[in-house]
Amino acid sequence: MEKKIIVAIDGHSSCGKSTMAKALAQKVGYIYVDTGAMYRAVTLFALRNDMFDAEGQPKAEELEKAMADVNISFVLDEETKLPLVCLNGEVVESEIRSLTVSSRVSPIAALPFVRAALTQAQQRMGLEKGIVMDGRDIGTVVFPDAELKVFVTASAEVRAQRRYLELTAKGDEVCFDDILRNVQERDYIDSHREVAPLRQAEDALLLDNSELTREEQMQWLLDTFKRVVECQ
Repeated sequence: MEKKIIVAIDGHSSCGKSTMAKALAQKVGYIYVDTGAMYRAVTLFALRNDMFDAEGQPKAEELEKAMADVNISFVLDEETKLPLVCLNGEVVESEIRSLTVSSRVSPIAALPFVRAALTQAQQRMGLEKGIVMDGRDIGTVVFPDAELKVFVTASAEVRAQRRYLELTAKGDEVCFDDILRNVQERDYIDSHREVAPLRQAEDALLLDNSELTREEQMQWLLDTFKRVVECQ
């Protein structure tokens, strides 16, 4: 029987991590976990409960007291066979992808008590291995011993354009410059936060997909996965 591994995919926002991770999990029969969606769900909870001040910063003390009331889970979409994120039993997959949530998620993700709670939840999910998880600190903090680590990046302009096309395809009215600014701000916050900053693990493979098609990315990832599994 083929030994199962943990696949940790980290990288910058809007670089296609989730798309790659989902597709790989489907192809190899692994469980997929979008950790970014978990942080977005906490952000949505904070927004719904007026936990941001006038400057757009989280009301950390209020949120920390309320974290026991934040229940994040996943349900399987019967059509796509992919997990949908739920906040306290409500499917919020569409709402957490809005630009409003995107513009608030980085300061929420920088809060130590949020990271601690979600890191523990993610580690429990990977106890049995056979999992593909993407985020910002999977290979460095959540699963530092993951058998396959990939760090994905692309230029800020390319990532903003992808995000712009994704949102406009859904009918959202968005401005490219606003999205580019959001991407650049998130890059800075994610890489400069004190707790679990975004960085490439020393043993992670770097994938710059600025010039790659989705098919080329997937072929690279699948070939890499097969090579790692064969070596176990």
